Amino acid sequence: MKRIFLLLCAAALILACKQAPTPEKRARELIAQMSIEEKASLMVHPSAPIEELGIPAYNWWNEALHGVARNGKATVFPQSIAMAASFDEPLLLEVFTAVSDEARVKNRQALESGHVGQYQGLTFWTPNINIFRDPRWGRGMETYGEDPYLTGVMGMAVVRGLQGPSDAPVLKGHACAKHYAVHSGPEPIRHSFNAEISERDLRETYLPAFKDLVTKADVQEVMIAYNSFRGYPCGASDYLINTILRGEWGYKGIVLSDCGAIDNFWHKGQHEFSPDAVHATAIAIKTGTDLNCGSTYFNIPEAVEQGLLDESYVDQSLERLIAARIRMGELDGNVEPWKDLPDDIVEGEEHLALSRKMAQETMVLLQNKNQILPLQPSPKIALVGPNADDREMQWANYNGIPDRTVTLADAMKERIPGLICIPGCERVEMEGVSTLDEKAVLKQLEGIETVVFAGGISPWLEGEEMDVKYPGFKGGDRTSIELPDVQRRLLKALHDAGKKVILVNFSGSAIALEPETESCDAILQAWYPGEEGGLAITDVLFGDFNPSGRLPVTFYKNTEQLPDFEDYSMKNRTYRYSQDSPLYPFGFGLSYTTFEYGTPQVKGKELLVPVTNIGIRNGAEVVQLYVRLPEDAEGPLKSLRGFQRVEIPSGETVTVKFPLTPETFLSWNEEKQDMLPTKGKWELMVGGNSADLNIVEYLYK
Repeated sequence: MKRIFLLLCAAALILACKQAPTPEKRARELIAQMSIEEKASLMVHPSAPIEELGIPAYNWWNEALHGVARNGKATVFPQSIAMAASFDEPLLLEVFTAVSDEARVKNRQALESGHVGQYQGLTFWTPNINIFRDPRWGRGMETYGEDPYLTGVMGMAVVRGLQGPSDAPVLKGHACAKHYAVHSGPEPIRHSFNAEISERDLRETYLPAFKDLVTKADVQEVMIAYNSFRGYPCGASDYLINTILRGEWGYKGIVLSDCGAIDNFWHKGQHEFSPDAVHATAIAIKTGTDLNCGSTYFNIPEAVEQGLLDESYVDQSLERLIAARIRMGELDGNVEPWKDLPDDIVEGEEHLALSRKMAQETMVLLQNKNQILPLQPSPKIALVGPNADDREMQWANYNGIPDRTVTLADAMKERIPGLICIPGCERVEMEGVSTLDEKAVLKQLEGIETVVFAGGISPWLEGEEMDVKYPGFKGGDRTSIELPDVQRRLLKALHDAGKKVILVNFSGSAIALEPETESCDAILQAWYPGEEGGLAITDVLFGDFNPSGRLPVTFYKNTEQLPDFEDYSMKNRTYRYSQDSPLYPFGFGLSYTTFEYGTPQVKGKELLVPVTNIGIRNGAEVVQLYVRLPEDAEGPLKSLRGFQRVEIPSGETVTVKFPLTPETFLSWNEEKQDMLPTKGKWELMVGGNSADLNIVEYLYK
């Protein structure tokens, strides 16, 4: 009898599951009870409540670029471009799992307070997976670099960390792939710019990361870009949204506008694609842009009344929005597996340690003459430079506000009591105005043998649509990628005075450092390293951590090596297409030990690469696999198709295995106008950076 009873219970449970309405069915039932005005109120980012239907207010806009942002206290991890330099996908997943844990805690706290406002929800408008095609783009620091493969791999880790386990009863949150598509500056004209590129560049460079996040990581949101693409605002591009995103890739999730992007359709001096807000609303919704960050969609009732928009399009978009809220548990009292996360995990010790670990792995050692690094603590070491003690610089942009931040000055003072620490100069001077007094600086450094110079730029100079008027900077972008002249002059003066100079360069993008290779003994690229950044830098400078970061972007010799900023063609851009020799190539980074590569061999469907640590220190190497199809004369010089970060003890050899799958051999197919696995003789290239590679031929059949 007991067995029969259990079987009946199981059958009843199965029947109940079968009868439970899907999120889409529940959404349709709710929509059927709404007026057109109520529907419109749910399709803007501060969605109104409809209390009689049990729908609470919800603000879709939240940010988590490198930590929960714009909502007070949170752990601030290194900026995205810095985390790309780690080439550590598992660690990035761990970081964004921590971020989503903090987000759930902060969302619960907001619910308990009785008000959930902007930046307190569970829908995060990150990651930015645009290709960092040109180092002058101010928002490039928000991306994962210039390579489509690296961007896709790291972007998927972000998505999985934010959205949580696929088998959880509700989604932990939403990630958002942005900005779709073909968007990477210039910032001052982004609301009117029209990107014109070949289909090959579109499919080979600008879309692969978006495709990865949609088809492999199940990203829940895709944000359209401000710019136009081939004459259509991205939010009105049937080709981007319906032919590719929803058609070829089978995307079922939400498409939303960047903030104010629908207004760009009709505002004078912008796209001027639509005559007014009502027409803009109709075309955006009919094309498939479901959610408006802004207020333009309050024109939905008028668009329907004028016959510009059939209400069925509104219902279609709204179904996606409401179903998404149901899947997050947001309409069901937020009953979820994370409700018991303790408040003190927010910027708690575990997350601080994680931020420090990630910051350590982001440090890229570019130069180390005569092995001047690592340093030994000494009173004859001084810290100079405009970035030595700037907490907010370390936070980058789209950031939280941590309770503590350890600057380089803070961390070095712990190691060297009585440390001399002076700014020395400004970050940048106004044109024609010199503030540098080299003699005064040198006088303060009498008796000092080694200077750690904290230089570079700042998120106050590069970023999103900024009012910046210093030489070399414009509207958030840069017009020159050179190190600011005032810093360049001081570094030379220090060198000429006989000081050993170690440049710690803070920036969210590549800096042209050709003269600094002469005036500096060592160069460490520190990016914007987050709240634990000072500790991570000193861990590297003093040898507690062996540097292992690798460049996710090319460091060019000078601005003259760059093509026209407004030209979106990939010709002579990035390591994949540039014919010029860079200062430091993509994937480059030094270590305090030395790695030796053996002969790569193909066995079955794998490429085997023996790597030996022949130095005296344990260290991590980022082993990189690139491919090239020699018969494709118009194709990339090489393309990253795999990487593995491996810890190798001193004196030991590790055999790294790369699976050779059809995706390894993707190449442009002119007939199909898409990237497809291509049969033929390929070159497999393996090494520690994109310029120093061992090559083996492989016939892909």
